[in-house]
Amino acid sequence: MKIYAHRGASLKFPEMSLVAYKAAIEEGADGFECDVRLTKDNQLVLWHDPDLQRITGSKARIADSTFNEIKREHPGVITLEELLILAREFKKELAIETKHPVPTANAVEKAVMELLAQEKITEQVYVMSFSWLAIEMVRKINPEQKTVALLSDKYSLPMRRFTSATAIGPSISAFTKNAYLKKDPRELFVWSVDDAKDVLFCADNGVDVLITNNPANARSVLGYH
Repeated sequence: MKIYAHRGASLKFPEMSLVAYKAAIEEGADGFECDVRLTKDNQLVLWHDPDLQRITGSKARIADSTFNEIKREHPGVITLEELLILAREFKKELAIETKHPVPTANAVEKAVMELLAQEKITEQVYVMSFSWLAIEMVRKINPEQKTVALLSDKYSLPMRRFTSATAIGPSISAFTKNAYLKKDPRELFVWSVDDAKDVLFCADNGVDVLITNNPANARSVLGYH
């Protein structure tokens, strides 16, 4: 079972910062997980929320702000391109989540796929989303691109039934409660797994990629050296 760092080693460091991803490398993570949005000036920025409120206190929306404006509010913010460079240098896999709903619709998927084609990353890269349309857009651009259909509680059944994704991504709470998820033939990505008992449950139930805020702890629980 591989261990991906959720927004980097985000339990101890600011989420999706270079510091957090460099710490994930030190902690032995196999890959990085990140969230991606498009700024007003079409930069692929690593950011989870639609606005800056939770992190900086500002109500400015990512879609309405330039990258430089965001960086002034939060100097630690980085682009997807910066993370790709780090992943390539240290041979780390990637799970890139495109966020929805957004005013630019599928422009984020097009930009991500264009960047991946330019960068020619040799390590495994997955594009993930809770949006069925986002996954289908990625597959339309490149049918060979590995994708993960993230499962929300409300839309889990239709997503699993109709997605073309090569993997599914339930939350740890959904995974522990629903036996049918363990029988799905597709690759399994489970998020966000921090408790020792949940880490062991994933290891015992065929999970391929465990996404955690604390890669060092997950490795320790599993006895990885």
